[in-house]
Amino acid sequence: SRAVGKPARKSLGQGQHPEATDEAALDNPDLGPFLLKQARDAMVSGEGGGAARALEFAERAARALERRGEGAELELAMSLHVAAAIHCGLGRHADAVPVLERAVAVVTPPAPAAEGEEVPQPEEEQVVDERKGEEWALAAFSGWMQLGDTHAMLGRMDESIACYGKGFEIQMAALGDRDPRVAETCRYLAEAHVQALQFDEAEKLCRKALEIHREHSAPASLEEASDRRLMALILDAKGDYDGALEHLVLASMTMVANGRDVEVATIDVAIGNTYLALARFDESVFSYQKALTVLKSARGDDHPSVASVFVRLADLYHRTGKLRESKSYCENALRVYAKPAPGAAPDEVAGGLMEIAAIYEALGDLDEALKLLQRALKLLEDSPGQWSTVAGIEAQMGVLYYMIGRYADSRNSFESAVSKLRASGERKSAFFGVLLNQMGLACVQLFKIDEAAQLFEEARAVLEQECGASHPDTLGVYSNLAAIYDAMGRVEDAIEILEHVLKVREEKLGTANPDVEDEKKRLAELLKEAGRSRNRKQKSLENLFGSGGAARGAKKDGAGGRRWTNFGFRS
Repeated sequence: SRAVGKPARKSLGQGQHPEATDEAALDNPDLGPFLLKQARDAMVSGEGGGAARALEFAERAARALERRGEGAELELAMSLHVAAAIHCGLGRHADAVPVLERAVAVVTPPAPAAEGEEVPQPEEEQVVDERKGEEWALAAFSGWMQLGDTHAMLGRMDESIACYGKGFEIQMAALGDRDPRVAETCRYLAEAHVQALQFDEAEKLCRKALEIHREHSAPASLEEASDRRLMALILDAKGDYDGALEHLVLASMTMVANGRDVEVATIDVAIGNTYLALARFDESVFSYQKALTVLKSARGDDHPSVASVFVRLADLYHRTGKLRESKSYCENALRVYAKPAPGAAPDEVAGGLMEIAAIYEALGDLDEALKLLQRALKLLEDSPGQWSTVAGIEAQMGVLYYMIGRYADSRNSFESAVSKLRASGERKSAFFGVLLNQMGLACVQLFKIDEAAQLFEEARAVLEQECGASHPDTLGVYSNLAAIYDAMGRVEDAIEILEHVLKVREEKLGTANPDVEDEKKRLAELLKEAGRSRNRKQKSLENLFGSGGAARGAKKDGAGGRRWTNFGFRS
């Protein structure tokens, strides 16, 4: 507010409020483009208030352009894109989402006329409309992709992929489905599906990108090599190691032909990983050592990429039983991660620490593994777009806390991981179901029986959907539910579940399998308590797990409603 006694600006009329004048100025048709230019200049220069000043210019430009109405849609969308980019630059990604949603709504073309309702149009107007349609399509594509990126930074992968898909459809409609620019979007969208662990969709998109690049680019182009590297990653994740190896070798040949030594070394690491998965250990070591020599020469001994090769060698030697060599390579990698080269990406260092932690866990050094995970968590916990990775670290820490008997810390770590996955839209993955089961086990150790029951029931629903009712993970949750129902005094419910589990295990594993024997003993104890014998007729669990079944036989904290179960739980 203006200080008392300070004279008003000359441009203000007598008794006229400044805001009223500013609003009136927005009617000037030249103001919007001018403010948009000012916003861009402020973003580039960083002077005069920097991002905050640029945001003010962009928002005022949007208001001015909105008043102009028809004819200013593209400039309005552009000003909104600039405002959203500034919000993201300030770390306010959630504030950018509604701005971008408004931007794409502005340039969404009107619905086409219904069939049979053709409106005659002069030829000149048709040319203008075609040009306008192309420009609008480009602006809409840009807006949807930017919106997808923003959702990804917030960890909302489902929303992100949906936005990318809309942008992709608009681009194909405008350019055709064989344009090289469409291939770039195919690869971008495939990478997003990989991050969401949706490998089938990722493979389809990557194959399309590869086909388009082979059609439009020279043989053995860099674009084709990039597509092949992504395809190898997808096939590796799907267990097709021979297919992955073929793509990696072709990509390596292309990079060699183009003199890209560092890229060749990076591909050699991936080839080493594939040989390791195929148990071709000597060839894996050769690939890793070859990559290590090039990366040390090109980037220096203290670069995280060098440390990552040390980690791969440590993992290889651990798998082959050479524990001393494995520990030595872990220590070499940790020396690099302790003082990485300037500019090292935090997520790259954190990823290496996570891998080393897994090796130390396998070696039985749980305390050291926990320290490494804590270091990784500290590097990433405030980084936007890393929610899923942070949740993975917290889940791994929860397992370690559980293994060393710190059950309260275990439950808290699992709870934090679960909340992040819920917020990021990953509530439907098998990993989420397994995580709920692990959190339920921690609650059991803390005697939080009701909470454990809720977690096991949710885990059961997720794993039934994602893996099927006969999957080993789902059966493990069924066993835990039976145990928790027994602890709650719901013996009949526990017996029904165990009868189902035992029948499935007998069908899949045979009656002589140790797991089957274990389930038989567990069921026999409950049947002895209930005073009846095993019912070998298969029952459906729908009655038990239906809308009313979960409450049947449940008792709250009343006396006699609880007892400690006589059999164990399954992790």
